[in-house]
Amino acid sequence: MRPKVIVYKKVEPAIAAYLRQWCDVVLFDALDERTLPDFYRELEDAEGLLGSGLRIDNELLDRAPRLKIVSNISVGYDNLDIPAMSSRGVMATNTPDVLSDTVADLMIGLMLAVARRIPELDLYVKAGEWKSPAAPGLFGVDVHHKTLGIIGMGRIGAAIAKRAYHGFDMNILYHNRSRNADAERLYQASYTSLEELCRNADFICLMAPLTPDTVNLIGEKEFRLMKQTAIFVNGSRGATVDEAALVRALREGEIRGAGLDVFQTEPLGEKHPFQNMANVVTVPHIGSATAETRMKMAEYAAENLVLGLQGKVPPALLNRE
Repeated sequence: MRPKVIVYKKVEPAIAAYLRQWCDVVLFDALDERTLPDFYRELEDAEGLLGSGLRIDNELLDRAPRLKIVSNISVGYDNLDIPAMSSRGVMATNTPDVLSDTVADLMIGLMLAVARRIPELDLYVKAGEWKSPAAPGLFGVDVHHKTLGIIGMGRIGAAIAKRAYHGFDMNILYHNRSRNADAERLYQASYTSLEELCRNADFICLMAPLTPDTVNLIGEKEFRLMKQTAIFVNGSRGATVDEAALVRALREGEIRGAGLDVFQTEPLGEKHPFQNMANVVTVPHIGSATAETRMKMAEYAAENLVLGLQGKVPPALLNRE
């Protein structure tokens, strides 16, 4: 009997076709109040789940007694209760590596956009306000030869360091749970405390994974340590930053600006302070959002799922022990 899997996120036809070679597939383009009853009914005899963002905890696992594997189409997996899954013998997988370069490109783009005020000046031109040569009031700041502090020197952090070091001749500082010998050798990155990094970096890029230890990792204390000229960029998760403290730091001129791909509440509300702050560049959680990379992520997730259902060890298994 073929295993039954539920895909709860819209995927390309080629991904669905690949899964159907091995499994009986139930597709949901999205989960909402209308589709949840059907989803829960299908979950009762499902052996595999593929998608992203869905909270997998004891409550959901109780509804899925035959579940063997959950394949996240994401490098982040804070939606997965790994201990709960492990206790029930359910495999958890994600999609590392394939999105590192794409996310790193965006983080560099956000740094440039804030430093050179690209969105703000684009609106200035399109509003017909460009009547004379740019005056100092429109000037930005250089990125090249500045100091970049990276919080979280994993695969993505290292990809950012590579671009900054080789492309912009930046000095690299980093803070991580452990030292990254490759980053130190390849990009002359200097391992430092979080406090030192905040004090000395011109650009601060947060790429730490969301864990209980990193909730509000950057808050009042850290923003007060930063230079008034500092630019803060977040590509990790919204909950890693005390957003109220960031708003205050930006309003009071404690830091120069911010580039944000992630937020505490997503989508961002219409009345959120960031909506009216010229020194903040916001994008809608699009770190990995290119057609090429999203396809690679879905392919990787599908391969993880199939291998797990075949009794093999998926390459991106999170709960190996």
